Amino acid sequence: MLMPDVVMRVTIRDLTREDLPSCTWSGSATHLAHVAQALDRAERGEVDYLAVCPTSNLPVAIGRIDYAVTSAAGTLWQLAVHPALRSCGIGTILIRAIEQRIHARGLRRAELGVEEINPRARALYERLGYLAYGRKPEAWDEEAADGSVTRYETVCTLMGKQLP
Repeated sequence: MLMPDVVMRVTIRDLTREDLPSCTWSGSATHLAHVAQALDRAERGEVDYLAVCPTSNLPVAIGRIDYAVTSAAGTLWQLAVHPALRSCGIGTILIRAIEQRIHARGLRRAELGVEEINPRARALYERLGYLAYGRKPEAWDEEAADGSVTRYETVCTLMGKQLP
């Protein structure tokens, strides 16, 4: 049986604190606490945090641009697409919107780090024109639902793109 294509209309807007309860799909409680801290920084103009929303206005993808990591670029952080909607083009929409926001800020370069254990994400970034230029170890603590804390360590490939 041939299934029809489903078209979903989306908008891009700034993420708000009111959105956080509907973003539990994006990570742990610790992750959402970091998102809340980033929203504090957004109020000071240090970062932008974007949300991709269908007509429900509930975020199905989120991503942060940090302008303090390097003065010459916007750095993409905490990109996430709802698991049920991955591989539907929403990540591409989010990244394009992020690049537009970086460009509007007067910067001509976007950078990011992608975990080496995430080849699907790296393939997306490469398809969108990002080039690898280095590697960097990263680590952070993740709190589980039971309150236990686990140290997460990984290696990221650093990637960048010149914006038109």
